[in-house]
Amino acid sequence: MNKMRLIIGLAIISLTYSCQENASNRVNEDNVESSRLATLESQKGAPIMSFEKEKHDFGELVEGDVVETVFKFKNTGETPLIITNARASCGCTIPEKPEKPIMPGEDAEIKVKFNSRGKHGKQNKRITLTTNTETGKEYLSVLCNVSKK
Repeated sequence: MNKMRLIIGLAIISLTYSCQENASNRVNEDNVESSRLATLESQKGAPIMSFEKEKHDFGELVEGDVVETVFKFKNTGETPLIITNARASCGCTIPEKPEKPIMPGEDAEIKVKFNSRGKHGKQNKRITLTTNTETGKEYLSVLCNVSKK
């Protein structure tokens, strides 16, 4: 028992004194500034998703209805737009993204299907697009009010 206390005590002392150095003292400010400038430079001319609409209201639905909409957009940026992921806030909402890069000036669309089975009342589902735009994420949403059968 005493050996265990001794080992724990030594471990605590060792950790206490080994963590005294402040990590911020080791940061090279020139590297931080270079990284910041490189990030800003890489974002110049980034693709821009210009949507016709970012929100769609399906209105009144009856439980079990399956509806679909299309979000049209254009790449108004200067470089190809890549959408690496499209994910909804709920499994009842399924987005379909373009698989190929969207070149500057090209139009494309995101199809979104909503299944109201098991849903009641007001619904607001968010679709998150992971992209190479300046912000890295774009958001869409679908709304509706579902009444029971």
